[in-house]
Amino acid sequence: MARAFIGIGSNLGDRTANIADAVDRMNRLPRTRVVRQSSVIETEPVGVTDQPRFLNAAAELRTGLAPEELLDGLREIEDRLGRERRERWGPRTIDLDLLLFGDKVVQTDRLAVPHPRMCERAFVLDPLAEIARDVRHPTEGKTVGELLERLAEDR
Repeated sequence: MARAFIGIGSNLGDRTANIADAVDRMNRLPRTRVVRQSSVIETEPVGVTDQPRFLNAAAELRTGLAPEELLDGLREIEDRLGRERRERWGPRTIDLDLLLFGDKVVQTDRLAVPHPRMCERAFVLDPLAEIARDVRHPTEGKTVGELLERLAEDR
């Protein structure tokens, strides 16, 4: 079973319920279970700033799925929870990003793991560090905690 980390965000509808529903549905994916979830934080939107504030969290999964199979499951959850992909970085009921998948590096047309912008985003690293501070980023060579500290120094 691989250890995978998911970034979770919501800024439309009942944000708290959307996150809880997404976590419950991730736990029901085949050969997958949620083993840990961070607390939920409220953050400002990035990219498109004229939209409601986000709630963000992170979850750790143990999964027997391959990375692209897990991505398919996450996209299906987003679709079932009403996610519409109209505008990049626009408002959404739920956003599920595959951040890390063990120590794998995956680069396909559909999937990039580690997530290419996770090291630049406090709204990703803050909740992730709560549950995975000592997990090492496979290409940066730093732990999640070290990446968060580096980001704080750069601000």
